[in-house]
Amino acid sequence: MKKINILLICLILASCGPKLPEIAPDVVTEPTRHDTDDPAIWINRENPEESIVFGTDKNTDGAIYAFDLDGKIIESKTLRNLKRPNNVDVEYDVKLADGSVTDIMIFTERELEQIRIFSVPELKPLDNGGFKVFQDTRENEMSLPMGISIYRSPKSEKTYAIVGRKNGPKEGYLHQIELVPSENGFAPKVVREFGLFSGKKEIEAIAVDDELGFIYCADEGHGIRKYYAEPDMGNEELALFGGEYFKDDIEGIAISVYPDGKGQIIVSDQQQGTFNFFSREDNSFEYALNLGTTETDGCEVTTVALGDKFPNGLFVSMNDNDEKNFFYHDLSRLKEPVKTEK
Repeated sequence: MKKINILLICLILASCGPKLPEIAPDVVTEPTRHDTDDPAIWINRENPEESIVFGTDKNTDGAIYAFDLDGKIIESKTLRNLKRPNNVDVEYDVKLADGSVTDIMIFTERELEQIRIFSVPELKPLDNGGFKVFQDTRENEMSLPMGISIYRSPKSEKTYAIVGRKNGPKEGYLHQIELVPSENGFAPKVVREFGLFSGKKEIEAIAVDDELGFIYCADEGHGIRKYYAEPDMGNEELALFGGEYFKDDIEGIAISVYPDGKGQIIVSDQQQGTFNFFSREDNSFEYALNLGTTETDGCEVTTVALGDKFPNGLFVSMNDNDEKNFFYHDLSRLKEPVKTEK
């Protein structure tokens, strides 16, 4: 019996693959109250060192926390008393009804079955209290929004929310919602229902490449799906890739953007405790890194220099719900693969 157990343990360890050296974070944020999930980075273009990292605290008594670049909570910019906020994203220079522009933050509030929109950095609500989503069905958690990302079309200058849910049909798992400027900020207009689903687990992480016009989403037990971001380009799935490189759940997605279409699709391998890097150009696998986080749900990246603190850009990743925090890494530390150790 002991020999069998030892053999089983060896097989399990072998299946996890070689151990990657840990790249310790440059900054660890102060903890949230409940359960961190997903970050977004708002770049202060007038003073990059005063940029803000927003992060969800996923609970019935939840919040959108605001952190400075030292990882300290900015209480004046933190939104509390939210009903299980899940994923969050930001966009810049979005047009309002009066012709002015504002930066916005958008997030899902799962237990109220809605999405919320606030101006940044003022945090003025622009949604008349929230937009209900997925109200066509009341069963199997299909009405509960989870993942969200923003697409601002270079062609039409329209702004869209791409929203996923806790569970959904095999076709039409995602909704694309135009954020139409209105007297109170924005009004929602569903422009398409699209996206395939394996039915294995769920689709939470969504990321949009505004420049190249692609949407990526993580079908957690299956692979990374890719679609056109422009609604009039059709609902055809352009690629399904990466599944063989993950131990189990395929989670947070971040896109590093460099000139000439270069950059990477960075995806959390949740149970492996690592991140897989894929080419932004052809979506081929490049390498994996261990950044010290465990059970990572969400991540985000910017290639913009954020002053002396993060001169090469910033990568933010959620750390497990025991520590309830986010890790910051200067982006220069993630550019090259490291050698693995047995």
